[in-house]
Amino acid sequence: MSVVTINLPDGRSWTPKFVNAINEEKCIGCGRCFKVCGRDVLQLKGVNEDGEYIAVSPDDDDDDDEYEKKVMTIANPMNCVGCEACAKICPKKCYTHMPMDAA
Repeated sequence: MSVVTINLPDGRSWTPKFVNAINEEKCIGCGRCFKVCGRDVLQLKGVNEDGEYIAVSPDDDDDDDEYEKKVMTIANPMNCVGCEACAKICPKKCYTHMPMDAA
């Protein structure tokens, strides 16, 4: 297998790298990545004291007692176009991206 590379009109080549993982230990749940991704790839979730996920709204500014912290999760990885905007805006560098292998 080989990595998919796109030849751009100006002669450069570009290898899209798709979201693979988010380091939840580093994630602060700020939502910046969610706001730059227009592809519905990400979802903000609360994590309760038992480590279970709880759905939250990205616009939720309340200190809800239901969860200990908020983290970003990958909800729809197949929607990712490989632009890496989420990683570029992340203040904690939580993202891992990988190129797609050609079959």
